[in-house]
Amino acid sequence: MTAETETAGALASGLGAWIDRLFPDADRGERLRRALEARFGDDGRTVTEELCREVEAVAHEFSRHFELEYVADGSLAPDREPPGWPPQDPEEVRVRAASVGEVARRRDGVGVLALDGHDGVHLAAPYLEAAFALLRGARGVVLDLRRNRGGDLGTVTLVLDWLLGEPTHICDVIYRDRTRQWWTTGRLASLALPPEIPVGVLVGERTFSSGEGLAYHLQSRGRVRVVGQRTPGAADHITPVRLSPHVRALLPEARVRDTVTESNWEGTGVVPDLPCEPADTLDRAIEALSSG
Repeated sequence: MTAETETAGALASGLGAWIDRLFPDADRGERLRRALEARFGDDGRTVTEELCREVEAVAHEFSRHFELEYVADGSLAPDREPPGWPPQDPEEVRVRAASVGEVARRRDGVGVLALDGHDGVHLAAPYLEAAFALLRGARGVVLDLRRNRGGDLGTVTLVLDWLLGEPTHICDVIYRDRTRQWWTTGRLASLALPPEIPVGVLVGERTFSSGEGLAYHLQSRGRVRVVGQRTPGAADHITPVRLSPHVRALLPEARVRDTVTESNWEGTGVVPDLPCEPADTLDRAIEALSSG
């Protein structure tokens, strides 16, 4: 797609070609491609920021993690193959302490760990393992995921290791034409939280992607009580693709299958065991830890 032909119709066509290549389940991908073609196929409008939001709104009926970024200066070089994610800057991860937002021990003996994202596990592990050690001996733990926007599944698995303890096959990540990934725990026995320690997980409207996944996998195994508000429901794994000089997309390339539910949270979100208003979420979770 050249700058001269960056119309809504051309964008829909270009997206359709990538969806056919990448989308993890062919039936859902075909329905998405047809919906985009029906809505924008004959649309001659020039691509703008506003148009990208219109396309996203259609796509979110099929994948909540589908995103378009409009680049006004038209400086992108379109991709022929998915380039993958660039490596993280270790210094940036260090400055934000690998997204460990808070580690607190309350006077009532409850420990609180706020985890605001999942940086690459090779960078995040020292920070998380230090947080786990600081919470050793707590009478209960609250894991706050209300600002967690997701990230590396390896880091999700590290937290699950801490909370589940024993070796557990958590989920499969299924691609359209690549080998399925199996994700298991069982490497942190010395740091694992004792199974009798109650755990609450806080979620809300800003919990997203693998932030939702962490809560979902814990909830499906009955290890935690999830407190807060229903999450957005973005379960697909995505990859960046430069579609045109003006548009970069985050497109689904894999789906998650939890080994307990044999499903995931796409479209439905994580439904709290204890729904409550945002301002009451932490207090409600601590009350639940005491009531058992």
